[in-house]
Amino acid sequence: MPVDRDRLDAAWTALAGLGVTLADLQRDAKPPRPAFDAYLPQVVAAAGPGARRVYGTYWQRMARAWAGRPLDAIAASEIEAMRLVVVHGARSRRNSRHGRYAGELFIAAARAYYNRAIADGHLDAAASPAHRVRKPRRVPSTRRALTSDELTAINHVARTTGNDAILDALLLRLHTETACRRGGALGLRLQDLDADRGLLLLREKGGTTRWQPISRDLADSLIQHAQARGAVLPTDPLLRYRTGTPLTSRRYDHLWRRIGQHLPWVATHGITTHWLRHTTLTWVERHFGYGIARAYAGHTDSTGAATTTYIRADLQAVAAALAALTGQPHPLAKTGDTHDGSHMRA
Repeated sequence: MPVDRDRLDAAWTALAGLGVTLADLQRDAKPPRPAFDAYLPQVVAAAGPGARRVYGTYWQRMARAWAGRPLDAIAASEIEAMRLVVVHGARSRRNSRHGRYAGELFIAAARAYYNRAIADGHLDAAASPAHRVRKPRRVPSTRRALTSDELTAINHVARTTGNDAILDALLLRLHTETACRRGGALGLRLQDLDADRGLLLLREKGGTTRWQPISRDLADSLIQHAQARGAVLPTDPLLRYRTGTPLTSRRYDHLWRRIGQHLPWVATHGITTHWLRHTTLTWVERHFGYGIARAYAGHTDSTGAATTTYIRADLQAVAAALAALTGQPHPLAKTGDTHDGSHMRA
């Protein structure tokens, strides 16, 4: 049907008289934005387990405060105001940063929510209120490498106190050798252990997966642990309580609380499992260089200097560093490295 130009011009004239523009018509034609709380289940469903664990509390807090309101009706000033409430209400610890980290996580949670809304086409990237709030600058961590005396004292307490010294000693050995994170250890399955080649398959943050060399002693201990505590199927969790129940993060909390009771400086400095990662990686970097330490840590990000592209280390180089650290030969290690890591052995 041909367009009647006279009628079209008359229609535009009438709309102009009412103060209605083409942009108004296009905006009104779009479906309404979902309410903040109604859209949250989609955000949670699309998030990984790590994001749900870290951001979940903040998402729920925002959903309660802004229930029923369209997600594009939230102002940047409201997000900033809630961040300040989160900062002032953060739990005070010996090593706390006056709620700074909580405020940083809150902004990250808000941005993750709106990133999903942008991806789903509910609003444009420039319209996200969370991205218009400045994210607090991260201050340097107080974590450092433990000294050999500190590491020895920690291992001694773990092996001589508590209701499962075998498990606690195994955990400390595992984290000291591999520099893995708690999530990597808790995610281990029986099929992730390649004892013959001295390797563990670690799955850690960001969905990264890597084979990490371990000593023969640690491999044997893990096999004995699994057999004694009921890990049978390939997909069964590797680390377990004496009852056979799979290990949870609560064991780490109890372990370091107990160590802090016997070694007050552990509680004072807020030492946790992550300090073992710092300790091992610092030793590897000092003796084998940045490239091998980066591979040992499982870092795969491309940020930083361009030279990181050219200093990637292979599995054999990581195995050589482990062999020096533990003083035990490794089947994949390159020969010729003579660095002594005796002070790291517990």
